[in-house]
Amino acid sequence: QAQLVESGGGSVQAGGSLRLACVVSRELYTSNYMGWFRRAPGQGREGVALIYRGESTVYADSVKDRFTISQDNVKKTVYLQMDSLKPEDTAMYYCAAVYLNMGPSADLLENWARTRLGTWGQGTQVTVSS
Repeated sequence: QAQLVESGGGSVQAGGSLRLACVVSRELYTSNYMGWFRRAPGQGREGVALIYRGESTVYADSVKDRFTISQDNVKKTVYLQMDSLKPEDTAMYYCAAVYLNMGPSADLLENWARTRLGTWGQGTQVTVSS
């Protein structure tokens, strides 16, 4: 029933790594944007990373050089590899999919987080301890 299903969250110590996975259902195969977002307690939604047409990527400054978004078109799965995790990365992480008639940009990632366009998963919790 669910069109996006996240997994891979858990508890790790600062400096550790996690890989999140998002399995995409057939109904969303026409999406040209896939993204990862997060919400920490008491905070709004933050755009973490997006991948456009399975190739072009955009990252939030806070995760640049630590996180990597990728897409496997055979497994129909989007990944978020998270390295060098920090306590401030603690949040619920969500996968999302949407079709938009524009090219990728940092502003698009931010606006997508704000407007919550498209289809969103239920989320997976990531907790990083110091």
